[in-house]
Amino acid sequence: MAVMLLVGVAGGANAQVGNPTAVRSDATINLSDSSFSTTNANPADLSSANFSIAQPEASPAPAAASPAPAQPKYVFFGDRDDYRWQLGVGVDYIHFSSRAFDANMVGLNTTLTYYTNTWFALEGSVITGFGSDVFNNDSNAKMFGGAGGIRIGGRRARWEPFGHALVGGAHLQPQTAYGSRNSLLALAGGGVDFRVHSRLSLRGEADWVYTNYFSDTQNNFQIVAGVVFHF
Repeated sequence: MAVMLLVGVAGGANAQVGNPTAVRSDATINLSDSSFSTTNANPADLSSANFSIAQPEASPAPAAASPAPAQPKYVFFGDRDDYRWQLGVGVDYIHFSSRAFDANMVGLNTTLTYYTNTWFALEGSVITGFGSDVFNNDSNAKMFGGAGGIRIGGRRARWEPFGHALVGGAHLQPQTAYGSRNSLLALAGGGVDFRVHSRLSLRGEADWVYTNYFSDTQNNFQIVAGVVFHF
């Protein structure tokens, strides 16, 4: 009986030694159970788990800069570099006094001005005057002149003051016994333009008028009232 007990114990031990797979399987299961028992996770749920790597948020693309609003080519008044040309047309009154005769003359004053910037311009002017009878109603006084020079004036407001200086020549009628009817002509003075529209201004002007008829000098004046066209 004792012999049979020993044989049975030995056979069970040999069975355990000869089947190591079962031991390893048990060990694997135990390890797995130990691992998941720590995290309290169900191994069956891992197959459906959604693993993803967080991507950094892309910075929004910078908004395209909106184009600057186009500046109007024509403005009512202000900085008007778009209109460089001015044509002034007005009525002039010229008081002429000399040793030969005195006369009050009314005529047409025409001025063309080109601005090189907002305050400096080149200018040309033509003046005419038709006056009263002289020499006992024998003749009428007449003057024709042209001159060129510079103008300085602001163009940034509704009221635009200016000053100018011009040099040229003039012709006077009637013929007298005192000498030539041709003379040097110089104008210096100023005025103001009142802007009523982008292309139109009203002008008032007063000038000193220098001539040297009859081998003498004359210091007279003229007054101009007119309109100015801008283009």
